[in-house]
Amino acid sequence: MKNTIKSYLFTAILCLSFLTIWACSADKDAADPAPVENTLTADTNKIDFLGKGNESIVKVTANVQAWTITSTNANWIQLSQTSGVKGTVIVKITALENTTKEARTATLTLSSAEAPSIQIAVSQAAGNPVTGLYPSYNTNPIAADASGMSSTAVQLAAKIKLGWNIGNTLEATNGETAWGNPKVTKELIDAVKASGFNAIRIPCSWNQYLENSATAKIKADWLNRVKEVVQYCVDNNMYVVVNIHWDGGWLENNITEAKKEENNAKQKAFWEQIATQLRGFDEHLLFASANEPAVEDAAQMAVLTSYHQTFIDAVRSTGGKNAYRTLVVQGPTTDIEKTNKLMTTLPTDAAANRMMVEVHYYTPWNFAGLTKDETWGKMFYYWGTGYHSTTDTDRNATWGEEADLEKYFKLMKTQFVDKGIPVLLGEFGAIRRTSLTGDALTLHLNSRAYYLKTVVKTAKANGLLPFYWDEGSLGDNSFGIINRANNTVSDTQALNAMIEGLQ
Repeated sequence: MKNTIKSYLFTAILCLSFLTIWACSADKDAADPAPVENTLTADTNKIDFLGKGNESIVKVTANVQAWTITSTNANWIQLSQTSGVKGTVIVKITALENTTKEARTATLTLSSAEAPSIQIAVSQAAGNPVTGLYPSYNTNPIAADASGMSSTAVQLAAKIKLGWNIGNTLEATNGETAWGNPKVTKELIDAVKASGFNAIRIPCSWNQYLENSATAKIKADWLNRVKEVVQYCVDNNMYVVVNIHWDGGWLENNITEAKKEENNAKQKAFWEQIATQLRGFDEHLLFASANEPAVEDAAQMAVLTSYHQTFIDAVRSTGGKNAYRTLVVQGPTTDIEKTNKLMTTLPTDAAANRMMVEVHYYTPWNFAGLTKDETWGKMFYYWGTGYHSTTDTDRNATWGEEADLEKYFKLMKTQFVDKGIPVLLGEFGAIRRTSLTGDALTLHLNSRAYYLKTVVKTAKANGLLPFYWDEGSLGDNSFGIINRANNTVSDTQALNAMIEGLQ
């Protein structure tokens, strides 16, 4: 019996020991789960970018201690970060503008020593050919800013009474004073304002002021100089137009399919820089695409329209007040008849009701500017009803007088003004022929004053905004009415005639 009891006790102790060992083993197994697999994932394996450049994001989820992301042979891709640790993170991928004509590809690789690598295929569409020749200068576009920009083009036109050109100055080849005029000063602009003008057109050259012709980069000191002159005008509460003038003829004399791509690239590069530099000015500042673009037919007109479109797109792309600025596009040769015939469509604009058209008027040229008789016509000294000579009859105007003036300006009224597109008469004028003497000189000057008065009066009646062409010269065969040496009015007869035309 005792041996049996001992046997039972031994067996029980043995079982308890076994259960204890099993329980401990089970507890140990519960405390030590199987190892978790290291992983590295992205939420996409393909990214497609626009040619103009844009952004995308990738969500990276990592169960590793460290990882990296790299791009292969793609300096056009920028990453918000190139490495990370365990967890989830958003990586922003930015593609720069594709300034080539070809689409391009790259590969992003996510890698870690603790997990298999993964790859993300990246592609970008071909760039716009316009941007291919020069880098983009729209390097810091800002949000649209409507402050100080409330007027539509029509409302702005109602505020512009009489304009004056700073001719032969900021557009002069070889420098601001190269064509005989002094540097523009605040005192000059003050004098122009005091004379009765409330708007100024600043013909500007840019191509000769390049820091690097290969990149079309304009010198900072020239951009600053133009800004300084604009400031003189705006400080006087004057409206001011800045353009790309003749500028060596790179645009105006090359409105052809052969030059279209090259010139659009330069137009874009220039206006991105000009518009960015002058972006802070309110609606007192207007931009004008060109000056007198040489266009003779519909094919050339289509090329010119592309130049204007590039201008508008470049200015708008810089943002700020430029998103709302009134922009001026030129008719073919700024000739009224050609504009009426060929400018049947305008470029498109994201900003509604912020466009003007520009034409010039020196008709008849025999009177307004011809300085020697030509095979096609003689000089006219006398213009208008009541101003013809009875003794010097072969110098009386035989065409281009009041009836033609009315006809031409009505064409612009019908084609543009009546449709809510104001017309800038960016240049007009007539030379002073002081080599005449006696009664001939008196009649000529009176006739010229009547011409200027009639142009202004007819322009205003038809919704055109007149800007007198003053090239700074005061002698024979000159247009000048402001003496820039002492900032006084040198031709009060002409000035008074224009002021009367406003009445």
